[in-house]
Amino acid sequence: MPLPAGRVNSDLAVSRYGNPGTAIATRMGLRRLTIPDPACIFRFEMKTLRWPLFMFIVALVLSAGAAFGSSGPVAAKPLYRDPVYNGAADPTLLWNPLVKRWWMYYTDRRANAPGLTGVAWVHGTPIGIAESADGGASWKFVGMAQIDLPPQYGGANVTEWAPDVRRAPDGTWQMFLSVVPGIFQDWNHPRDIVQLTSTDMLHWTNPRKLPLASDRVIDPSILHMPDGTWRLWYKNEHAPAGSNASIYYADSPDMMTWTDRGPAFPSRGEGPKGFRWHNKYWVIIDEWKGLGVFRSDDAGNWAKQPENLLAGAGKGEDDQTKGDHCDVVVSGKRAFLFYFTQMGRRSSIQVVELQYKNGWLIADRDQPTHIRLRPEK
Repeated sequence: MPLPAGRVNSDLAVSRYGNPGTAIATRMGLRRLTIPDPACIFRFEMKTLRWPLFMFIVALVLSAGAAFGSSGPVAAKPLYRDPVYNGAADPTLLWNPLVKRWWMYYTDRRANAPGLTGVAWVHGTPIGIAESADGGASWKFVGMAQIDLPPQYGGANVTEWAPDVRRAPDGTWQMFLSVVPGIFQDWNHPRDIVQLTSTDMLHWTNPRKLPLASDRVIDPSILHMPDGTWRLWYKNEHAPAGSNASIYYADSPDMMTWTDRGPAFPSRGEGPKGFRWHNKYWVIIDEWKGLGVFRSDDAGNWAKQPENLLAGAGKGEDDQTKGDHCDVVVSGKRAFLFYFTQMGRRSSIQVVELQYKNGWLIADRDQPTHIRLRPEK
């Protein structure tokens, strides 16, 4: 016998329209489900699917939000100003497992010290320390590094520049520090790179001068190589007359014994930073007209990027000038370039995310930088 118009058996709904009708009919305790016509059947199906569809959309939104949030909060601009001398420069960063924070060591230029002439304000500088509890988006002052140097380096008047700090195989931390023996009004004085040891990342002892190419060397950068050895790039300010090379390098099998190898590549600059990313070696140097980029497959044969990074002026606060002496932190698949800018005597630390495009590096400093550096092992 045909079913009355406008009615459909629940078993028929199951066979023709699938499990949703069965589920609702069962929950309602009905054997027959009244619907007006086939068009109403379609509306019934849509109503039945409304909740799963809603949950699917919510999941998509949450997934997108999680992906956006994983990129981290927006970094402050400027990222950091030193509260003592207002002259933070030459940053180097690493994870401090003792306090579970990222630490930044930097040259603390005496930008606000009165009565200084010439370049005395860039001498007599201590090494400042800042830390970040949010993966690099904001920073606060910790204090000055306590560095034990022998009296011949100027005693209380010692000048400390541009450190690099790395964890050694024996579990200690090693600082490689540019040291000038005193406070001077010009640049014509000796400079050494001195290696020091620490067990707490704050107090540094056991200084030893590295046997490098001359007595005018600054700006060390250390990289642990895939074969277990260590490489140090630095600036040699006494490169031979007429030479177009001022970035030199040295190698060590154990981070303690160093052999100088001479020029790294034919270019003039300072503040080299070596790192590995996208299966290539990179060295970024301060060329006083932005940051020059060098790329290599083997850390021996180098090609120069056609355009410098941060060569012009940015638009953000304290960023309206070229970028200077940088550090690079590779965190997972991302890489961040920390650099300083100088406005008058005052200098500030900034950060921008690096992008890899067509085999080279780009950096858009005027876009918000979302950052979340991962804790290191």
